Amino acid sequence: MRLYLAAFAVVTILASATVVPLIGAPGLTAAETERKVPRFVSLRANEVNLRTGPGRRYPIEWVYHKRGVPIEITAEFDKWRRVRDHEGATGWVHQSLLSGRRNALITEARLLRSKPDDDARPLARLSPGVLAELISCSENWCRLEVNNLRGWISQDQFFGALAGESVGN
Repeated sequence: MRLYLAAFAVVTILASATVVPLIGAPGLTAAETERKVPRFVSLRANEVNLRTGPGRRYPIEWVYHKRGVPIEITAEFDKWRRVRDHEGATGWVHQSLLSGRRNALITEARLLRSKPDDDARPLARLSPGVLAELISCSENWCRLEVNNLRGWISQDQFFGALAGESVGN
């Protein structure tokens, strides 16, 4: 499931997925641009160019068309960030098109649970392509919010957090 256009050819984007709208996502602050890599951020705009190198002179390889999608920063050069998406595609994005807001992308059908436990009561089944707000992570469980419903999911069941990463604590 690609979330961008390949060589300017239209690709269907999350046609049947439930998506949480993310309005007014803030840009990266100076403190966020000095954080360690790798780290996760999200796309700030509904149209983000993924370039082959760190600068406008490099060709556009893909165009993402979904604000809020989590993306992993793997390197930095000046105001450019080398990123990796949930399918492993890599390229360069200008920092002004990235937000420090943390989100999760569900890549396979998963259960949102009432507590951070595999045996906890399921609250909802999350379809592939669902975007959720990442509220916190600790001890390999993360709290997400999807359509005003908050619950827990194992940290290895979505794209948007590093293994063992502590978020919002």
